[in-house]
Amino acid sequence: MPSVSVVIPVKDGARYLERLLAAVREQAGDEVELLVIDSGSSDDSVALARAGGATVHEISPEEFGHGRTRNLAMELTSGDIVCFLTQDAVPAPGWLDAHVGAFELDPEVGAAYGPHLAWPDTSPTLARELEGFFADMTPDGGPVLQREGDLAFMSNVNASYARTCWEQIRFEDIAYAEDQAFGQAMLAAGWTKVFHPRAAVHHAHDYGPVEFARRYFDEYRGLRETVGHVEPARLRPILTEVRAGVAADRQWMAAHGWSESRRTAWTIRSLLHHGGRKAAAVAGTRTEHLPAALERRMSLEGRASAPSANGRGAAEAAPADPGPGGGLAEPHYADILRHAQEGATPLATRSPAAADRDQLHLAFVIPPFQRGSGGHSTIFGLIARLERMGHTCTIWVHDAADAHAVPAAAVLRRNIVDWFAPVAAPVFVGFDHWHGADVAVATGWDTAHPVAMLPGCGARAYLVQDHEPEFFATSAERIWAEQTYDLGLYPICASRWLRDLLAEQHGCEGAYFHLGVDHDVYRPLPGIERRRDTIVFYARDATARRAVPLGVLALEELCARRPATRVVAFGQATPLKTRFAAESLGVAMPARLAAAYSEATVGLCLSLTNYSLIPQEMMACGLPCVDLAGGSSEAVFGADGPVDLASANPVALAEAMEALLDDESHWRAKSEAGLAYVADASWDRAAEQVELGLRTALRQGVLDAGGAQGPRQQRRNGNED
Repeated sequence: MPSVSVVIPVKDGARYLERLLAAVREQAGDEVELLVIDSGSSDDSVALARAGGATVHEISPEEFGHGRTRNLAMELTSGDIVCFLTQDAVPAPGWLDAHVGAFELDPEVGAAYGPHLAWPDTSPTLARELEGFFADMTPDGGPVLQREGDLAFMSNVNASYARTCWEQIRFEDIAYAEDQAFGQAMLAAGWTKVFHPRAAVHHAHDYGPVEFARRYFDEYRGLRETVGHVEPARLRPILTEVRAGVAADRQWMAAHGWSESRRTAWTIRSLLHHGGRKAAAVAGTRTEHLPAALERRMSLEGRASAPSANGRGAAEAAPADPGPGGGLAEPHYADILRHAQEGATPLATRSPAAADRDQLHLAFVIPPFQRGSGGHSTIFGLIARLERMGHTCTIWVHDAADAHAVPAAAVLRRNIVDWFAPVAAPVFVGFDHWHGADVAVATGWDTAHPVAMLPGCGARAYLVQDHEPEFFATSAERIWAEQTYDLGLYPICASRWLRDLLAEQHGCEGAYFHLGVDHDVYRPLPGIERRRDTIVFYARDATARRAVPLGVLALEELCARRPATRVVAFGQATPLKTRFAAESLGVAMPARLAAAYSEATVGLCLSLTNYSLIPQEMMACGLPCVDLAGGSSEAVFGADGPVDLASANPVALAEAMEALLDDESHWRAKSEAGLAYVADASWDRAAEQVELGLRTALRQGVLDAGGAQGPRQQRRNGNED
């Protein structure tokens, strides 16, 4: 039988929460994992949730997002099937069995949902609509399987998801209708959806006419933003629909024995309800025509649409078809040939005071990315913080090798916000809409040549996170990667060791920054017991510089010595192939990693071309870790620092891990040293160091564009420890 988790996002939900949890426990007993995610309740919700047997995970109100928080819930739970309820949806008898049974109807079932039953005091308008809406879904009263081309409706008021389906689709981080977007995406991907009439909950939002219209405004705006729906605005059909709704309400009231005087009073309410809803639906799918102030007043959420890259509302922005390769039609690495032919574009002239302005325009050129990329996580985290510091940023995706089918810009931006950081920056694919910048920033070797040729730049910088020539064997790519250090871009390096390496080997001096730690996420988590048998291994095998085969051999040696060792790997969707048992977390979200780090005894993360931020995140959770001696890790952490370092030998690495498993005093000393080491590490500090480097690059650019030969910056420029 599949394992089941139940999740309830809550904020000030005390009114129904006790009844809800009791109903779940009555049906599930203690066998079901029960999680409440509270986003800043000021009532008794947290206490009621704990008293009802739920695990409570608290987030700030600013962290909440309908899709984002449900993705977090999936990461924090372990069930094969995860059921979602809202805080005012109380399960009816048989609810849980029906949800579990839905997944037995077809092997391709990825999600299920059930009806909403009106409360006894629900208005006749809403009660009738709920009955009719869900009754129409099942003509014979039984479960209905829905596939591509069928109704895409989903409602996270009362829904369940197969973990395997969620891992492929995931919820979009959007303001509204994340469930509808998921339903559409899963059917398009070939999954089956089930409506089960016995998976019912008691739930009804009985708003007044004005509140109800504002809620519908938000809902239909969400439908426009997610599935492109535009509500028809022809007057005669609208009037016909409103009249039909009122007539149906009166028939329902008569059938339920209401008096004529009571029916008359509710007829007025019915007219306001149906008329207001139609007006709100029409307006909600046309927000591009509304002033932002009016849109906020009409919205129950009080928000206006987010601006898109072209300046229109998000609902209006329709991404163009990027074509093969995301619209980049040039041959592989064509920018390298063009640079050889034409050289760098001269810098644009800027005022001598440009680098001291409060607000700079910063353009970041990035290669294509996937979920879980550590380098992109650093880039987007820095962009988000630079924006909070007052700078305007843009993101430009450039596929130098023309090797990826790059999605449309709107999809890329949603992925960045959902997978990495809440940036405000617009996203562009290619440079067709390039409009210059104070500083254009290359973020990888394959973006450096095009950045050198971009016009309208006051300066050019190079965010260097690794010594990238070492990514390649002797090859053209290795030569080109080395050449990027001679293009005149000002390097801002992700460690002093890396900055010094570029200076010594390439004569390329610049600045550096320290990698940060998100201490709100990475910390020793209360309520998680430390296991003395568990190794957490960063096993992104697709990234050769992580030396995963070496780590696998070390773990094989350790497991041969200690067969009871538990190995938990993460970093890629495909599990490692090993001769020892290993669990896989896949590409885990930060909250899930923090839980794993808080449970494990030893972390293993090998870094070859620059030190990794992962050991810092492990240490912030009190987890000692093992890395390779020599090179960047030893330069950053010290030979006898908070990280246990071993030679690049599987037996030596196994012995280092074994020492931490066996010697509790050694383990405790390393744990305490790690916590102390990362105590002051923050991404805010990293962003300040990067900002200082960008301003230095712009000062140098002002001098160079003016014809003067700018002096080389001192090696310790702006990076005093």
